[in-house]
Amino acid sequence: MPEARINAAGLRVVKLLVGNEPQTIDSLIRAAGVTRTAVAEQLHALMAAGLVERTIERLKGRGRPRHRFAATRAALASLSANNQSLVVPAVWQAIDELGGGELLKKVLKRVGRLLADHYSPRITATDPKERLQQLVKLLETEGALLELGRNNGRLMIRRRSCPFIDMSDDKRTVCAIDLDLMSAVAGRPVRRVASRQDGSPSCIFEVAPER
Repeated sequence: MPEARINAAGLRVVKLLVGNEPQTIDSLIRAAGVTRTAVAEQLHALMAAGLVERTIERLKGRGRPRHRFAATRAALASLSANNQSLVVPAVWQAIDELGGGELLKKVLKRVGRLLADHYSPRITATDPKERLQQLVKLLETEGALLELGRNNGRLMIRRRSCPFIDMSDDKRTVCAIDLDLMSAVAGRPVRRVASRQDGSPSCIFEVAPER
C-alpha cells in the first residue's frame, strides 16, 4: 500500500470508524457534523489510501442498497504508529537484555526466515534478478521505497526507506533481517555495502555473483 497521508478531516473520519461497526455515510455526516460532500471526499481519499473499505448492504424489500464503510487494519496501524515507535524498541531492548547477543541473532535469523516464507508463494521466478524484482514490487505495495539495479555487473538493492529505523543500533544488528530475507529470495549471499548510519542517504545491499 502506498504511504498514507491523512489530513485532519480524514483522521476524524478514521477515528469514527475504528473500533465501531461499519457506518453509513449518513451516520458519518451526523457524527462529524459536516456536509455530505466533505465526508464523501474524505472517504474517497481514505479508500484510495487503503485505510477504509466499502461494502454494500442489501435492504429488505425494494429499498435501494446502501454503502457501509469500515476502517482497515492499515487505519488501525496508522493510529498506533507513535505507540509502536516506543513499544518496538522496548521489545528489542528486552530481547537483548534477557538473552544477549546470541538470542538476538537467533531471533533476527528467524524473523528473516519467516518473512521469506511469507513472500515466497508470490515469488515465482527462478532467475535471482527476477526474483528480487518480484520482492521489490511486493515490498513497494506495502509502502517501501526500493530500487534494484546493477553496479560493476553486480546486482544492487538500494533501500531508501527503512522499516527498522526505530530498532537500529550502532552495530546495525537489525539489518540482518534484510540480509537474510534478500539472501533467501536471491538464493545467494547478500552483503550491505552502504548504510544511512554512515552518512549514506540510503542503505545499499550487494548480491554475490553466481560462482
